[in-house]
Amino acid sequence: MAITSTGLNAATSAEYVSSSTTKDNTALDKDDFMTLLLVELQNQDPTEPMDSEKILSQTSQLATLEASENTNKALADLAASLGNSQQFSTISAIGKTADIGSNAITFEEGADTTFEIYFPDDVEQGNVEILDVNGNTLKTLDVGTNSKGVYQFTWDGTDTSGNSVDSGMYYATASYTNPSGTALTTRVGAYPIESVRFDAGKTLLKVGSNYVPLENIKEVY
Repeated sequence: MAITSTGLNAATSAEYVSSSTTKDNTALDKDDFMTLLLVELQNQDPTEPMDSEKILSQTSQLATLEASENTNKALADLAASLGNSQQFSTISAIGKTADIGSNAITFEEGADTTFEIYFPDDVEQGNVEILDVNGNTLKTLDVGTNSKGVYQFTWDGTDTSGNSVDSGMYYATASYTNPSGTALTTRVGAYPIESVRFDAGKTLLKVGSNYVPLENIKEVY
């Protein structure tokens, strides 16, 4: 549906009425304070004018109130500016590697577990090792020969003998060689940062195929 100029004007008027009728009348601001002071001066008894010390005292209070409001506004603006600056400075992390601090994967009986591993070098050959909490290798998965990048693997929850393991937390690492024959290692949990998204006041980093909150990132390098 098209939005006409009349519709926009009506919406603007409605917004103005709404905003003008929602003023907080439970507290006085500096303008209210000044209005009260002027009314008080206008209605004073000419035969007993207000004490000049009282006028100076009220004027001083007004100046203090205004200074306090200006300080609060300046602090609020500074906090908002710093927040925006911090958010957008995260953009410079694109292309670097984010580490979430753990290579854990979760297995639930009756369902395969899918996870991703980032290989920062081309892979000539290599294996992914599934480990238990004691560091024992339960199963190995072939990596194959691939270019560097993020690759997805699926584990059916069985060990090298074909026995099903219990549901729980396991760990995934990879050992491989690049085309030059250099032995390298990598693991779940370290991925290149592909993009940054700002959503509902939160900063999210795209690592692998997922968006991870910035506070969950342990290291960027």
